[in-house]
Amino acid sequence: DATTVTTSTTLTLTLILSCSHTTLILTLILSCSQWPYCLKRCSYCNFNKYIPRSDNQDVMLECLQRETETLLKLSQVSRITSVFFGGGTPSLARPSTIAAVLQTVTRHAGLSEEAEVTLEVNPTPVGSSKLEDFLHAGVNRFSIGVQSLRDDDLKVLGRDHNSQHALQTVAEARRLCPGRVSVDVMFGRPGQSVASWELELDELLSVCDDHVSLYQLTLERGTQLFRQVQKGQLSVPSDDITAVMYDSARRILQKRGYLQYEVSNFARNGAISQHNMSYWKASQYLGVGPGAHGRFVPRGEGYVCREARTQTLEPDVWLREVQQRSHGTRRRIPLTHLGLLEEVLVMGLRLTDGITHQHWQLFSPRADLYQILSSSSEVQDLQQTGLLILDDR
Repeated sequence: DATTVTTSTTLTLTLILSCSHTTLILTLILSCSQWPYCLKRCSYCNFNKYIPRSDNQDVMLECLQRETETLLKLSQVSRITSVFFGGGTPSLARPSTIAAVLQTVTRHAGLSEEAEVTLEVNPTPVGSSKLEDFLHAGVNRFSIGVQSLRDDDLKVLGRDHNSQHALQTVAEARRLCPGRVSVDVMFGRPGQSVASWELELDELLSVCDDHVSLYQLTLERGTQLFRQVQKGQLSVPSDDITAVMYDSARRILQKRGYLQYEVSNFARNGAISQHNMSYWKASQYLGVGPGAHGRFVPRGEGYVCREARTQTLEPDVWLREVQQRSHGTRRRIPLTHLGLLEEVLVMGLRLTDGITHQHWQLFSPRADLYQILSSSSEVQDLQQTGLLILDDR
């Protein structure tokens, strides 16, 4: 889910904290880049992923538990309402590993009975066969990386599943977690046309559940796909064509009953991702695991304002650091009040609902949103061109 930028294990809690001399009631999320390993690297991927050189599941489990415990104590939270296991390919982890991390959360912070516990799943036969075991481990929502139902496109993308595997995995996930299955699909792929995209999306929506995440393929420097396009071996649709694809997808999804609630996310029957909504509403979150990012107040150290934290990227180095000092935090940056407000704006503008004055006041009770923005010439230009609405909502 989540912009794939922070696909990570997430734990969410309610917390009263003090920052900028103002007491706020906020939701705190604990976000873990839970499983950094994949069996192979997709041709478009530049995420923090690694091919395992040996079986180190036991030591990974130990370190994930230790870092989870350390950061929970540091944040002094008392209740978790959302957990997200991302990666990498977390469905490669043992279900007992997922269960153990959840038990650590329960011991040190409390896991709500209503907690949303999501696992990202690669739709291979191995991933599909373990879904029921993950359910017994405590997972109650699956996010499945289908990406495409065209086998030739899946090969170009370097995926290790085919369309039949994807359909079987979605069906099994829906059997186990009806109404709580999300599907990722990608558009703007090499050689894709608007007509083929519309047919494919119709086919997917006939079998998928109540949540769809829609992503435009991004060519990232250093990836195999980027090099292939640069050399002229493959071509991707133009920006104008991908814009038509996006608008077409929004229309098709709406016709099927899916309401858009964020730039890339659509849900019906109220099945929005509670975890990702916490990101977009600028809630706090703890990042656990190699390459994870966090935003939280380290109250255990006596701080009252939020920090941006990044965990060590490379798994072997992260493992050593956690063994030595119980966490692998590589970078800590205190967020100024202005920096926090910038994040509230940037993340909030992803949402269909935008940013309400009430939400803004949680972070800035003294500085009125309308007064701040209405005096800006840049904002006035955006209003005149119809790109931004600034009103009493």
